[in-house]
Amino acid sequence: MKTIFKTGACALILAQGLISGTAGATTYVLSDPAQRVVGEDLHVRTVYQDTLYDLARSYSLGSEELIRVNPQLDPWLPGADKDVLVPERHILPSGPHDGIIVNIAEHRLYYFPKPKRGQPQQVITYPVSIGKMDWHTPLGETHVIQRQENPSWFPTESVRAEHEKDGDPLPARVPPGPQNPLGTRALRLAVGQGTYLIHGTNNPIAVGLAVTHGCIRMYPEDIEALFPQVPVGMKVRIVNEPLKVAWVAGELLLEAHPPVDAQGQSHEPDVGDFSALLQAVVGDAPLAIHWDYAREVLKRADGVLATVGLEVELPGAAAPAEAQGPDPAPTPPAAPTGAPPAVAQGVSRGAR
Repeated sequence: MKTIFKTGACALILAQGLISGTAGATTYVLSDPAQRVVGEDLHVRTVYQDTLYDLARSYSLGSEELIRVNPQLDPWLPGADKDVLVPERHILPSGPHDGIIVNIAEHRLYYFPKPKRGQPQQVITYPVSIGKMDWHTPLGETHVIQRQENPSWFPTESVRAEHEKDGDPLPARVPPGPQNPLGTRALRLAVGQGTYLIHGTNNPIAVGLAVTHGCIRMYPEDIEALFPQVPVGMKVRIVNEPLKVAWVAGELLLEAHPPVDAQGQSHEPDVGDFSALLQAVVGDAPLAIHWDYAREVLKRADGVLATVGLEVELPGAAAPAEAQGPDPAPTPPAAPTGAPPAVAQGVSRGAR
């Protein structure tokens, strides 16, 4: 059970392991360094002035994240007293949990502050925009080389040429102010001759989309919160993990997002990619997978965590159940039924 007190654009969420939620970031305490899953999905009730774009921003989501899991609602006029699923449960990206990790398939940034002595590690998550077609965000490990407040924007020649072609010519320099697409803060990365940034925006409704020229764009309040915590030299790792799998208390959890190809285009995940993750995650554990449901989750690719497998006990069997291919393993009565995992009930939302 979670309780959410909502006033204007700010929310305070009280739950084990969760410090705070505001318009933008959500901060989680990692009780165990090996912890892979944070957060909890929510249901909220709309009031008449809500839009899904406003709700997405309030709950640390990109606009498309919320629209994708609530297809029955009009994004601009969902109406009053409507149930909205808010996907707040995440599997953390693979690899070392330090510095900044951006998962472009997920359109999400994870910041791992250096823990204070004797205190557990935290993770702070933010939705981001990434590069659009032909302007994909580069992958790999880099670091911050410059911090800028109220930056000027110097569009590259290729960007200016694109705008010129579209009948929207750009000046060589766009000064700070409401017309500057970098917003009020920018972190310059040591990649692409310093042309790639993590920055704010003057168009927050587009956060969470593939719309940039390769930069990583954040809500204005998010970059302003992150900016003072990030020194020059901080490591930034940009990954493309459309499928994330976690093995928790005998359950196999799958989080699927549309994969992003080399041209920045999204497409449906492949069951073979999911199968390849299983061996590394579950090892020799006897496992029964509900393959029909797993395929459904992959096809949906909406980012909502689902239980697609269970650890089983096979009497007299020394070897694990087959879990590497798309043919179903022997399925005991306790195998997943195909229903998605339960989400927090009894959560209500007050006036905004």
